[in-house]
Amino acid sequence: MRILLGTEGVNPQKPDNYGDTPLSCAARSGCEGVVKMLLEQEGVNPDSLNNAGRTLLSRASQQGHEGVVKILLELEGANPDTPDNDGRTPLWHAARDGHEEVLGILLERGDAKPDNPNDDGGIPLSYIAEFGREGAVNVLPVRQEFNPDKPDNYGNTPLSVAAQGGHEGVVKMLLGRDEVNPEKPDNDGDTPLSCDAWGGSEGVVKILLEREGISPDTPNNAGRTPLLHAACNAHAGVVKILLKQEDVNPNKADDDGQTPLMYAVRHGNQRVIELLQPHQLVTQGALSVLADTTPYK
Repeated sequence: MRILLGTEGVNPQKPDNYGDTPLSCAARSGCEGVVKMLLEQEGVNPDSLNNAGRTLLSRASQQGHEGVVKILLELEGANPDTPDNDGRTPLWHAARDGHEEVLGILLERGDAKPDNPNDDGGIPLSYIAEFGREGAVNVLPVRQEFNPDKPDNYGNTPLSVAAQGGHEGVVKMLLGRDEVNPEKPDNDGDTPLSCDAWGGSEGVVKILLEREGISPDTPNNAGRTPLLHAACNAHAGVVKILLKQEDVNPNKADDDGQTPLMYAVRHGNQRVIELLQPHQLVTQGALSVLADTTPYK
């Protein structure tokens, strides 16, 4: 690097086809010594963006390079909240990839907003929850302006994505926050329990059902209940748990008139059929026309 930087005609700010400069490449690779060396060069812009609109801080945060992040934050005008072309901030990138130390460093600044959404409306906590990163959940601060129940553009909350992913530890953490609504539906009307029934995690279903005020039979906008989701996706364990709940109606049809048993028969889910049949009011004649019913979407 020293030889190259001392060579006439070498441009330390020259970008590649993706708009990444040598400094950006060094930040992405975590080369602290090279980053310092390049920052000392005349004409090097520490605020340069690549073609995706990512700052040096975003590149370093995404890869979890703590040392480079600290160096960059010491620069005058460093902004931990600068979004890229998709609205993703350095904090968002660090959260997405579970870099707890970098998260902590960025949040120490005080001016990094922990619930800045990307263009899809997803906040950093949503992506931490999606991948079940329990340690990263603990790093996020308890600030007055921080909303751990903030939905994305599709109505998905951190709790609903954690539930669908079957991440029991994260679900427990989120349920421990007073601001989190365990019955908050997404844009399709699916509650966290419904999302988990679709995903099939028995452990999360049990955790949610232990929470007071959660209805095990709430239908979504298409009239589909958690039991119907579980039956369609062959989650026999979840079906068994839900059938034990007093408030669950195993014969409850969706807006197309289809019951959980009908979907189980159509998809050939034998174990689920065995669990549902003792509870059904479906006649043999109804079962014979299942092949002509509307597919589950």
